Amino acid sequence: MSASDQDGPEPSAPTPEAPVSSAPLIGVTTYLEQAQTGVWDVPASFLPKVYLDAVTDAGGIVVLLPPQPVNRAVAASVLSRLDGLIVSGGADVDPGLYGQVAHPRTGRPRTDRDAWEEALLTAAIDAELPFLGICRGAQLLNVALGGTLIQHLPDVVGDDSFQPGEGVFGPKTVAIDADSRLAALLRQDDDELDVHVYHHQSIDRVADGLVVTARTEEGVIEAVELRDVPFGLAVQWHPEEETADRRLFAGLVDAARRHRDGTDRTPSTTGTTDRSTAQ
Repeated sequence: MSASDQDGPEPSAPTPEAPVSSAPLIGVTTYLEQAQTGVWDVPASFLPKVYLDAVTDAGGIVVLLPPQPVNRAVAASVLSRLDGLIVSGGADVDPGLYGQVAHPRTGRPRTDRDAWEEALLTAAIDAELPFLGICRGAQLLNVALGGTLIQHLPDVVGDDSFQPGEGVFGPKTVAIDADSRLAALLRQDDDELDVHVYHHQSIDRVADGLVVTARTEEGVIEAVELRDVPFGLAVQWHPEEETADRRLFAGLVDAARRHRDGTDRTPSTTGTTDRSTAQ
């Protein structure tokens, strides 16, 4: 028997490891809805694909975050594995969270989602994790920090132009504060932007720490920013519907990459809010 026979076959060359993507991981909160597919009719995590496309178009990787039992430790653990956060649109925020009784037109409270997303937002702020709130996400950010909402906008503006019909977006023009992160992300000469809106509620009393950076001609707040974190932005309109304009998502993904690489962690520049008692 030859030496080669005794030694057995030569080991194959090691398989090169697959390259690790440099794309940031962006967590996106989802709905929890009754859903039908095939023979099944069950509660399921749900999120319109336009959100996924918006993130991937901007160079990020989506991680879905469905409502689930949460506490501070769980929220912090989830976010420690992410580079950025998007709090998506959806059902009305529970008015009990800001000390009001429900308006007749306010939807049934979704307490599981309220608790989950409030915990994620609070943890993101504490960790200075870049975040973007969209529609409900802007409202929840304001409530989580101590602000209030207008529960039925037509009572204030006198029409349904912010939510023309079921599944119908309303066209609006928003005026943008030139000295804002939002304006810097848009990088345009004009201080106005045409957007798609779909909301019957809006921010009323603005929470401490938030700065209003866009309004409609009716005075409705359409964007707020948290200035004491590197990237904390929330808009009331639906930028995911603007398939030709991914600037806000590109800004979030870029901030998420910098956060991951440790190049954008700056100290607070304004007064901070004591969040030690947040639930």
